[in-house]
Amino acid sequence: MKIRFGYVANVLGLWDASPSKSFTFTNYSKLSKQERWEKLLFITAQNLKHTKRILHYNIAHEIELYRFSSLLVPLATHPEVMWDFITPFKKDWQELGQLMEQYNIRPSFHPGQFTLFTSPKEHVTTSAVIDMEYHYKMLEAMNAHDKGIINIHIGGAYGDKKATLKRFHQNLKKLPPHIKKRMTLENDDRTYNVEETLHTCEKENIPMILDFHHHLANQSEQGLSHYLSRIFQSWGHSGNIPKVHLSSPKSEQAFRSHADFVALDFVLPFFKMAKELNQDFDIMIEAKQKNLAMHALVEEISSIRGVKRISASSVEW
Repeated sequence: MKIRFGYVANVLGLWDASPSKSFTFTNYSKLSKQERWEKLLFITAQNLKHTKRILHYNIAHEIELYRFSSLLVPLATHPEVMWDFITPFKKDWQELGQLMEQYNIRPSFHPGQFTLFTSPKEHVTTSAVIDMEYHYKMLEAMNAHDKGIINIHIGGAYGDKKATLKRFHQNLKKLPPHIKKRMTLENDDRTYNVEETLHTCEKENIPMILDFHHHLANQSEQGLSHYLSRIFQSWGHSGNIPKVHLSSPKSEQAFRSHADFVALDFVLPFFKMAKELNQDFDIMIEAKQKNLAMHALVEEISSIRGVKRISASSVEW
């Protein structure tokens, strides 16, 4: 099986390369109309420039998996702003897309915790749709809307999981079908475990991303080996290979918090389980040390007997 590795948003070691420079609505409100426009353009231009630098880093290190920052565009979904962030940067978006196409980089987004479809409040669902549309527009501008994914969690339980999941399915009908096609769901570390997330994905025909760390913090009644094949199978219709999130705990006391690096002994049981299925898949590293943690784990895994390193950031097991 072939395993490719990637990381989230920022490259540690590149000077002043944050793709998430921000601008608050409070500060926006203090400016004149012209100053507001100029500030929006300036910050977005910086974020796109830094994203391009990051993609070149990925190319140099043969990294074919990258999660873009959701904060690329300031105030993109604020109800009093919601500006056209595509037209002024059409060439920049296209350049990012061309780099991904040429070097086979798989893109993804992970909207924040408030992008959910379980709330009983209608405005929360409306905001979730707007946020999903924002992420889709960025994929579309990069011509990556046929292979990029937008990953979210199911959300809260609101005291009644059964009723909440029923509401999730109802609220999800408000999401345009072409955006739902790019959507994935991930098990979380407190509320919806692997079994509940997988069942929801199968019902909606949505691919499931397994988060192994979350699974160990919030386990299902049966072991992961009971579900892993079905999780991978949930990707069958999507045209993409399965994707997995890996991290390890900061400590026993702070088990849900992510450590700086990924401890091999913590994630090795997952790899051994996956090996039995002989299925290619991608791994997104969610450690505090980002790309450095990814490189370190690839090095460690490459030293295991039976593992062959086939590029700077992928192995064959």
